[in-house]
Amino acid sequence: MTIAQSEESTRVLPRAVLLLLGLATGVVVIAGMKASASILGPAFLALMLVVAVHPLRNWLRRRGLPGWATVTITLTVIYAVLLGLIAALVVSIARFATILPQYQEKFDALLGQARQLMGQYGVGEEQVNKALSMDANRVFSVVGTALGSTASVLSALLLVATLALFMAADAAGYSRRLSLVERDRPQLVEALRTFSHGTRQYLLVSTVFGLIVAALDVVALWIIGIPLPILWGLLAFITNYIPNIGFVLGLVTPALLGLLEGGPVTMLIVIVVYSIINFVVQTVIQPKVVGDTAGLSTTLAMASLIFWGWVLGPLGALLAIPLTLLAKALLVDADPSARWFSVFIQSKVDS
Repeated sequence: MTIAQSEESTRVLPRAVLLLLGLATGVVVIAGMKASASILGPAFLALMLVVAVHPLRNWLRRRGLPGWATVTITLTVIYAVLLGLIAALVVSIARFATILPQYQEKFDALLGQARQLMGQYGVGEEQVNKALSMDANRVFSVVGTALGSTASVLSALLLVATLALFMAADAAGYSRRLSLVERDRPQLVEALRTFSHGTRQYLLVSTVFGLIVAALDVVALWIIGIPLPILWGLLAFITNYIPNIGFVLGLVTPALLGLLEGGPVTMLIVIVVYSIINFVVQTVIQPKVVGDTAGLSTTLAMASLIFWGWVLGPLGALLAIPLTLLAKALLVDADPSARWFSVFIQSKVDS
């Protein structure tokens, strides 16, 4: 009996049936993740935070600190980051809500100018009214609804803090457990270690260069005269974790404020300055300093943003790269028979 005949005899189901079963299982798993996004999103964020501060735990243990002290210090770092973001967001959003009504007249004036301009180019009055059937009250009510979702964000962060507490406590025996698993599943352990290292490197680089971009944006907006530059700098820092389109998301609001504050010229200045800062820091400087930290192709990075944003919402978009690294570790790197697929998803391929 040949090898091919032996494989055919041991195969219970045809390859096409196995493929369909795998796809069906994937659909069920993804649907379950989407249905439980309100829990999985904070859980994944807590996991990434614990992974990020794990080197601090190891450093403290090498200094001879007891286990309870290392857990307390690492949790203090995590909670300080979360509380700092919460405080900055709450204060900035509250101030933003107070200045919104000041722009109602300017918004109405801009709509009037838009109607007049469209009329000059032959657009009918009915079409103009349909295209611009909005007023400042409707726009500001939408913004108010978005601001009202702050409570749900705070509740999600509370869940993150709670989950981080238990994950940090369990992480004390993480290395020992990996050593035990490594005896039977060395590929899995190596894949998890690669994921942890890649995630920490990605978060470190994104944080450092995100802070640089945010600081430059704050200074630029302050010079241009855009209100609440610190809020928009904070927004630029947060959206920096979103691959490919994070820069655009952080630009929209300050550009619109520039339009309301100083007209089209000011808006154009904001767009140009933001684009220059983002290009110089993230496209020129960052690759030369640290290279490609995630190791994922541009297409996969964009696809991961769309996929995880659809499954888990905003948190999924923020964690798109780490979650993709986790999926790659479990589904590709841990399985020797599937490692050939890495060629299609890595940013660089060794010859």
